[in-house]
Amino acid sequence: MKESARVTRTTLPPAVTVLGLAGWLPQALCIWAVLDKGPYQWTAKAAGCFYAALILSFLGGLWWMAGLLGGVRKSGLYVVSVLPSLAAWAALLPWSEGWHWPGPSLVALGLLLLASPLVDRKLSGDVTLPPGWLRLRAWMAGGLGFLTLALASLG
Repeated sequence: MKESARVTRTTLPPAVTVLGLAGWLPQALCIWAVLDKGPYQWTAKAAGCFYAALILSFLGGLWWMAGLLGGVRKSGLYVVSVLPSLAAWAALLPWSEGWHWPGPSLVALGLLLLASPLVDRKLSGDVTLPPGWLRLRAWMAGGLGFLTLALASLG
């Protein structure tokens, strides 16, 4: 489905746009806590890692449900839809083993978030997405992905 190039109030409910973009705030707060050099630096990095993993897993659920609602019969979408949860789980595993964490996991999660709109674009060939959705997804994933990479780069 072709969608309009702009997100406007008539294409997506304002709450979808505002709350979607507000998804950057937890990561921004984690960055602020690390830059503050206070006692919560490691906790902020861990919280940012968990947040990125949760959002990535949430995206897989969105793709799965969009496929179901759109009547997608091909198994490929459903296989791709479970990968974000598995990747998020794998990104959090090093903590349980005491490995160097969460820096490398933040990098992996940030890169996966940046790539996630590619799945939405592919999905748009199989199901009808609301006008403006792909653009908003690019903004949401781009912002959160870059903030996650920024958090990973902080001492």
